[in-house]
Amino acid sequence: MLKTLEKKDENVAAVMRRLGEQARAAAHPLAIASSAAKNAALDAMAEAILHREEHILAANAIDMENGRKAGLADSFLDRLKLSSDRIRAMADGIRAIAALKDPIGDVIAEWDRPNGLHIERVRTPLGVIGVIYESRPNVTADAGALCIKAGNAVILRGGSDSVNSSAAIHACLVDGLASAGLPEEAIQLVPTTDRAAVGEMLKGLHGAIDVIIPRGGRRLVERVQTEARVPVFAHLEGICHVYVDRSARLDMATEIVVNAKMRRTGICGAAETLLVDRAVASTHLVPILDALAEAGCEIRADSETRALYSAARPAADADWVTEYLDAIISVKLVDGIGGAIDHVERFSSHHTEAIVAEDAAAVARFFNEIDSAILLHNASTQFADGGEFGMGAEIGIATGKMHARGPVGVEQLTSFKYRVRGSGQIRP
Repeated sequence: MLKTLEKKDENVAAVMRRLGEQARAAAHPLAIASSAAKNAALDAMAEAILHREEHILAANAIDMENGRKAGLADSFLDRLKLSSDRIRAMADGIRAIAALKDPIGDVIAEWDRPNGLHIERVRTPLGVIGVIYESRPNVTADAGALCIKAGNAVILRGGSDSVNSSAAIHACLVDGLASAGLPEEAIQLVPTTDRAAVGEMLKGLHGAIDVIIPRGGRRLVERVQTEARVPVFAHLEGICHVYVDRSARLDMATEIVVNAKMRRTGICGAAETLLVDRAVASTHLVPILDALAEAGCEIRADSETRALYSAARPAADADWVTEYLDAIISVKLVDGIGGAIDHVERFSSHHTEAIVAEDAAAVARFFNEIDSAILLHNASTQFADGGEFGMGAEIGIATGKMHARGPVGVEQLTSFKYRVRGSGQIRP
């Protein structure tokens, strides 16, 4: 169960200020910690998660029961649910992060000036990161581990629906820090579900927080972007598209579309809109939609698609901008690659888009003209994931354009500084 406020007469602002002070104090020793110490902590975290599987599952069972009573949709319950397999995956993810190269101190670039100065651009930690997230308790482990690997302290504020699960996981992370001799306050979990705690984090906790990362629905992200007084790595909703070009192989297109939509419907990389080139409507459309329907997907479509596939429901204007996170997909016929690009640029959240095509020119135009964080060719949108990118894990998929974009992994949680070496030079 979540540890509540320690003093009944303490208000949320005071508690959050203390968390900020503790995080700032932990940030310096963590920034200079050795790779060996950080990796030892991560390995111990993974071991603790496996050792406490029953305790974590028991805590998750409480959250699941509360979620059912609250009427959470099945897709959200799926995101909330933990199992033995998901707990093992959580531990494997932490170990994968430990195995990554330590980014801190890495020389990104170096050059010499005509006056003999040698200049290096070197990776450094960001400092203190605030992560605000919803539903998925595994984010507790992913975010905590990634921040530690990158030398950052972190304050985690999970959703009220996953409060017990997150607390059980957090306890394992703290044990890992302690076993490696690193400050336990380097990973802190906000000890209250009071929404006022989020407001305090967005104010920056009196200068303690260097960056905020929101991971959740549009309402959460928009609040963070509107109210935050510190920089934000925005993780907006995933209105992801798959475009099937006239040059696409039908067997490949069918398999990719079904996987992109139905493998896991509740993740941000799940496809929400299918665009099909009008030139292959007579050959490709019905077989793909039949496969989706057979997999249990509801189809909402434009009038032209429904004329060819009567089982589809009419798509409303809102469908093109809806992240269903459920077994529902919107479908539209478009005029080739140009029509697909126009639709994506108008309705996409700039998260992830895929093209299924054999025509190299169409693929090149798709890659060149669409400005989303992740673009895929002949592959499922479900690969929009830091683990699948070889990053071990990720905190989210950043859809903004500043600093981090796409999967936010270890390297994206760093900044840099310049080291300039001279031999007595003075400026004339």
